[in-house]
Amino acid sequence: MRDSQLGIGVVGCGYWGPNLVRNFSINPATRVVGVSDLHPGRLGAMKQLYPAIETTSRYEDLLKDVRIDAIAIATPVHTHYELAIAALRAGKHVLVEKPLAPSAELVTRLIEEADRRGLTLMVDHTFLYTPAVQKIRELLLSRELGDIYYYDSTRASLGLFQKDVNVIWDLAVHDISIIHHILDEAPIAVSATGSCHVVGSPENMAHITLFFANACVAHVSVNWLSPVKVRQTFIGGSKKMIVYDDLEPTEKIKVYDKGITLDAPPEDAHQFRIGYRAGDMWAPHISTMEALQTEVDHFVDCIRTGGQPISSGISGLHVIEVLEAASCSIAKQGAPVLLREPYGTRQRARAIA
Repeated sequence: MRDSQLGIGVVGCGYWGPNLVRNFSINPATRVVGVSDLHPGRLGAMKQLYPAIETTSRYEDLLKDVRIDAIAIATPVHTHYELAIAALRAGKHVLVEKPLAPSAELVTRLIEEADRRGLTLMVDHTFLYTPAVQKIRELLLSRELGDIYYYDSTRASLGLFQKDVNVIWDLAVHDISIIHHILDEAPIAVSATGSCHVVGSPENMAHITLFFANACVAHVSVNWLSPVKVRQTFIGGSKKMIVYDDLEPTEKIKVYDKGITLDAPPEDAHQFRIGYRAGDMWAPHISTMEALQTEVDHFVDCIRTGGQPISSGISGLHVIEVLEAASCSIAKQGAPVLLREPYGTRQRARAIA
């Protein structure tokens, strides 16, 4: 690195790219050197907002630029792998918009390429960096909720229809990444059903169930054909329960001291009496810091320290494996599909063999 700032190149200036440019531009540790897009109008808009940033329609220009240390990719999913592998081979650290790549096989190649070159590979699972999800993880790790019984989420809105991915790869990816982040256990199987109501397009609504080795179960409902936007999650534990509504302006998380109690009478251990506990509700303070700002800070820190990102390539791989299994289950009308062992476990087993 030639100076105290990391040089950044951003690929894609459509929906998410400008947010990346903005956050890297205001970060004192980074400097956006150039942006690339195939649409001249988008490049013109970037140039107007950021006159010092160089623009190009050729992605290769960013790869050849020695001032650029890291590449952020915000392009359609089917392009992620080719762009990311080219950046890694050019010696650039890489941040890729979710999902990391179209298949687990391609994600594994990216992980191995980054490891071989000692580069940071990170996927843009932005929700993991939201103050709300960070607080939920903190509550679960401190055992505030007790044993986790369920995670039940609805993520719905009217559009945006994607051409190269279905609704689970667009919306369920958020919940799957959150589930992996906040729960101690990884799912062992997945069942899913989906429906398509627009000829020639992928599934626009789906229901996914994740099974765990313990009693926990996760349900994720996603929908592109909802009349209203919904971003609501219920997390139930043996001690307390959480309602997480991402559309709430202030009280995004509400913790309820509610639940059930099971008492077995001494004379018959098989007969349980179910009682109900109703205590207080409290809404913990949630920071208003933008998640992407936190994520950019974390990306820079991982590059400089060599640390493992929260949303690392391996984290992205775990999510892709669930998405692939869910897609397979949809094709089988909801038949459960077993998930493979986590990547780290497979690598250790391979090394021992």
